[in-house]
Amino acid sequence: MILFRNSVTLLVRRTACYNSLRYDHSGGLVRVRFAPSPTGFLHLGGLRTALYNYLFAKKANGRFILRIEDTDQTRRVKGAAEKIIEDLSWAGIEIDEGPNIGGKYGPYVQSERLDLYRTEVKKLLENGNAYYCFCTERRLELLRKEALRTRQVPKYDNKCRHLTPVQIAEKLTNNKEFCIRFKLESYTEPIDDLVYGKVAYDVAENEGDPVIIKSDGFPTYHFANVVDDHFMNITHVLRGVEWQISTTKHLLLYKAFGWRPPKFGHLPLLINADGTKLSKRQGDIHISHYRDSGILPQALVNYVTQAGGGFIRQQGLKPKSYTMTELSSQFDVSVINSHPSKLNPDLLDQCNRLEIIRQLNDPKGYQKLVSEVINLVKQKYGKKETELDLDVNHVKNILQTTACRISSIQELVGKKLSFLWILPKTEIGDLPKETLDELLKGLEQQEFNKTPINKFLKDFASKEQLKFSTFMRSLRSILSGLDEGPAVAEMMELLGKDVTLRRIRGASNKK
Repeated sequence: MILFRNSVTLLVRRTACYNSLRYDHSGGLVRVRFAPSPTGFLHLGGLRTALYNYLFAKKANGRFILRIEDTDQTRRVKGAAEKIIEDLSWAGIEIDEGPNIGGKYGPYVQSERLDLYRTEVKKLLENGNAYYCFCTERRLELLRKEALRTRQVPKYDNKCRHLTPVQIAEKLTNNKEFCIRFKLESYTEPIDDLVYGKVAYDVAENEGDPVIIKSDGFPTYHFANVVDDHFMNITHVLRGVEWQISTTKHLLLYKAFGWRPPKFGHLPLLINADGTKLSKRQGDIHISHYRDSGILPQALVNYVTQAGGGFIRQQGLKPKSYTMTELSSQFDVSVINSHPSKLNPDLLDQCNRLEIIRQLNDPKGYQKLVSEVINLVKQKYGKKETELDLDVNHVKNILQTTACRISSIQELVGKKLSFLWILPKTEIGDLPKETLDELLKGLEQQEFNKTPINKFLKDFASKEQLKFSTFMRSLRSILSGLDEGPAVAEMMELLGKDVTLRRIRGASNKK
């Protein structure tokens, strides 16, 4: 089996300037990365990791890199990488370098970087920090079973570390299947974790030598991420706390190569309100679930920031939806809580409501929100536009009126609110034209709030000697063409004065 072939070795010069968070090793700007595996779709935990890296880079005027770590080809899900990119874009996380974007440190997909890994692992073989392992899966399974029988933690016994050059050459000549392992050594120096502080773990005492190149020629995560972070000039690594125990292993790899490592910070677990761990199998934590449920992107971003700290905010302020610029200015790794971060589902609706209000007060956000509602109405009802009331001013009025009542714009196309958008057909009701004209005169002077409207309608019915229930049924028919729905006064308030008068006037003109 031929593992190595000629490849161009990438050279990156590094100099010692590592004290400031704003600068990387070579005196350039901060470079961070989000490196998901395309084994599933983006979920809240992944979004949090990507977001914090993005905010960290944005605050330092640095670069946010997306790298797809697809070395486990057996678990790769078709279309997952593309969907991850789409979800990041939807969430407002702007990628500076990555697949389909480019950059001078690419390619940004690990399966396209195999030549580099082969070149670099050869250096470790030559300097004695790595070795060929010919152990079969059967032998490894027997080791695991024996460890469990004796109540020990299963680990590789480093048998092939002691093979002689002659033995290795013979096995390679006979095309024996092999992987490549890295020689661990004792490492007792504490890691200076940006979130957890000093953390010590002697990996050699607890684990056997890890595989760094699998028998299929693909690298493992431990090897590829170190090589890629070095050659992509990554200065800071913010990742989930589940990788903290592997950091010593990665630091030993940096040492074996003679490379300066980045700074590491590990983000605490993001957990459910009941304390259970978020799982990729939970459909309701996938980003697509929130998109389909009408949650606005910045609302979901704000929701994620509510768990686990990491933001310096002035106390006593009213709750609000923060923009990415505001979040980046508030972000501080040193104030991230080191204990598991609970997501409070009750906050999601509030975050979405606050984002709707924020967009209503922003000219660009306003236009986008109106456009989204119009598209939602068209998709929901599938009617001709002539049958729908999609006047921009009408949509704006509905949003302003309902902003504090709804938690999602999808609520605006609920069955009970269909009258807002579907124009009543030829409903003219059984009220005389004279009565409708008098009603119009009174309503033109009326404050359009359901309480005073309701009082006005009762007084009007009494003055015109109309049975109130019959009067309401006729008005409901004129306004919506429906037999049921919200109270007429509330219906009028939601429709707004202009639309209410226009619909009543239309019925009057048909008399």
